[in-house]
Amino acid sequence: MEPLASQIRPKTLDEFVGQEHLVGKGKPLREAIEGKHLFSFILWGPPGSGKTTLARIYANALNADFYELSAVDSGKDDIKNILGIAKVRPSHNKGQTFAFPEKPKVLFVDEIHRFNKAQQDFLLPFVERGDLTLIGATTENPSFEIIGALLSRSRVFVLNELTEKDMEKIIVRAAKELKTKINKEAKQWLIQMAGGDARQAIGVLEGAHQLYGKLDLDSLKETIQSKHLRYDKKGEEHYNTISAFIKSMRASQPDAALYYLARMVEAGEDPLFIARRMVVFASEDIGLAVPTALVVANAVFCACETIGYPECAINLAHGVAYLAECKKSRKSYDTYFEAVADVKELGNLPIPMRVRNAPTKLMKDLGYHKGYKLYDKESYLPDKLKGKKYLK
Repeated sequence: MEPLASQIRPKTLDEFVGQEHLVGKGKPLREAIEGKHLFSFILWGPPGSGKTTLARIYANALNADFYELSAVDSGKDDIKNILGIAKVRPSHNKGQTFAFPEKPKVLFVDEIHRFNKAQQDFLLPFVERGDLTLIGATTENPSFEIIGALLSRSRVFVLNELTEKDMEKIIVRAAKELKTKINKEAKQWLIQMAGGDARQAIGVLEGAHQLYGKLDLDSLKETIQSKHLRYDKKGEEHYNTISAFIKSMRASQPDAALYYLARMVEAGEDPLFIARRMVVFASEDIGLAVPTALVVANAVFCACETIGYPECAINLAHGVAYLAECKKSRKSYDTYFEAVADVKELGNLPIPMRVRNAPTKLMKDLGYHKGYKLYDKESYLPDKLKGKKYLK
């Protein structure tokens, strides 16, 4: 039996739900689809936001041969097989041959960020020559995951997480296809549970219908025991979350900082990674305002190293609340990098003789260490920087 997601998948833009900034009247993807413009592009957005559906609608509008691969389990041979189903003509590139389709070939690569550099390099000439029109789908920032040459030959369209209104439309459509009613309470719970992921919501509906024959709150909850938190430790969501975490502590917003901490902990982030960032933060953003912040941050790191999860989450929370509420000063951080700028610009300036080490008689005879005084008030900076004030 055909899966529910496939049964209700939109076949035209008029049936498509969400992403109005791309497919609304006069918007870029609608213009491209309705105008039958042939070009390669990347669809970047969260899971279940409509990337595969948009690729299929686009290929269908162009009456193209549509090929679909998942980067997880595909490679060069799969691409070669696709290119081999065509006539061959001479290339202007050293007499080689390449596939030349009678009608457009659209290759959709799901999770294209999982193609390594060599695989992406292999795709590049076929995209350049027009043998293939590439549509890549990714949940990760393409500027990090897609090679520059391939990215420069593709447009990037950013999809947003589906709104609650969008999700409601999709859930109602799915329930109608199942010929089953879903009440308001169950619908609202499913919207919150799915977190903008239409595919997940449809899957839960289908599972509940198959298992229990109804779509009430209890059957939905029994079908899925816990919500999956989207968090790729090497992906953009990882960097977004740690960025929000640091910025919340910097802004002295303990509630926000604790929330982002909880997201990382519940997603299984390494507690030592979080604690390391806290140690850096203690010096970078609190610094001289509360010198003991570094002591606390280091103690949290040691606690995480010693006891681990789940108990060390309490230590992390303790440290985060403390650091967020501390007074802030970036004086030591900023002044250090002022000094770094002078080092880079001026190089290794001669160190004043009186503060040089003099372990040998010869060095003493040459004037090393001569004139040094304990608690000297005269600047020890190189002559070219005398009078310079970093820590004001």
